[in-house]
Amino acid sequence: MAVLKVLQYPDEILKEKCILIKKIDSQINQLIDDMIESLQSFPGCVGIAAPQIGSSVQLIGLDVGGHKKTTISHGLVVLLNPVIRMQEGEIISREGCLSLPDYTGNVKRAVKIRVCAQNRLGQPIEIQTEGFEAIVLQHEIDHLNGILFVDRIISLKTDLFRRKFYKKQEK
Repeated sequence: MAVLKVLQYPDEILKEKCILIKKIDSQINQLIDDMIESLQSFPGCVGIAAPQIGSSVQLIGLDVGGHKKTTISHGLVVLLNPVIRMQEGEIISREGCLSLPDYTGNVKRAVKIRVCAQNRLGQPIEIQTEGFEAIVLQHEIDHLNGILFVDRIISLKTDLFRRKFYKKQEK
């Protein structure tokens, strides 16, 4: 396993639509392991998407379990080819991103969602969640479609904020 470098905006891969994973092979499994290790190397980080580490495939990892905003957690989740099948309600929340480390912003998201995907064994999986975990899932799935949280900010003039500090990656 390896901690991978996180790409930062304006890297072009962050704006690309990712391709479906059709075959789970040793390369995909290695990517999953490296993504998890990379995610865990950033204190307070709750999610990562494959394009953030330079791979344009539909793969995300998240774990909101230790975050103070968490009310529901499915633990460490790895999703291949995730698709949001249901959205309900609206919430505005402050988001940040490893690929835009100097900023946070207010983004409107669904409160409840249902996501269909595959797990790392290729088996179908469905996650229904709400609150913070739902927000993180939507944020990471956006990455797979070339959408960054700044693309969804309500008003760049009033809802984009310079981050006061950013927790550095652990070596």
